[in-house]
Order: sequence, then structure tokens, then C-alpha cells
Amino acid sequence: MKSLAEKIRQKTGLKEDGVRLIEQALGGIESNRPPLLAFNKLETCSERSEHLGLMNLLKGLFMAFRNPTAHEPKIYWPINEQDALDLLSLISLLHRRLDEAVLTTPSKGI
Repeated sequence: MKSLAEKIRQKTGLKEDGVRLIEQALGGIESNRPPLLAFNKLETCSERSEHLGLMNLLKGLFMAFRNPTAHEPKIYWPINEQDALDLLSLISLLHRRLDEAVLTTPSKGI
């Protein structure tokens, strides 16, 4: 999880962490402003929906998995092998999508 945040920071130059970082880097299309980092061209309703979905997956992962492990002793966070493998697969997908994400320009319209 920490590597996802670091990748976003490296691509955007932002210093935040967690959900705040994700919202600053990927948010904005709900209020008709381009995000700093886009998963696609954001030209169609489907593309904007995909972007929002991936942004919300990232936010959900941070809230459900990163935050509990960052704020509680690991012995209090039970996770079985199958859940760990599924989590790693989702993190891998998001890493790949972030690798392909592009910085937008302030003048880019949505």
C-alpha cells in the first residue's frame, strides 16, 4: 500500500499521504476540473466513470487495509492467505494503472 502512495507522490510531486493524497492527485472531475493525474483521457462518460472507480478503489484500499495496519499493532490485524493474495493482486493492478496514468495540464477541459 505504501508503494502506491509513493508512486502517486513521485508522479505528481505532492507530499500528502493516504486518502488526502489520492483526492488531491486524482480528484476533481466531480467538480469539472481535471485531476493532476488521469487514468485515461477523461473524454467520455465511461472514461470518467472508470477514473472515478479506480480512484475510489485506491481510497477504499487505504481506508480498509493501509490505515488499520499503520495505526494498530500487526498482531491485531488478522488476514488469511487467500485475502492477502487477493489484496496483492488488486495492488498490482493499481500499480500497473498508475504506471500508465498521465499528468494533466490545468487548461485541459473535461
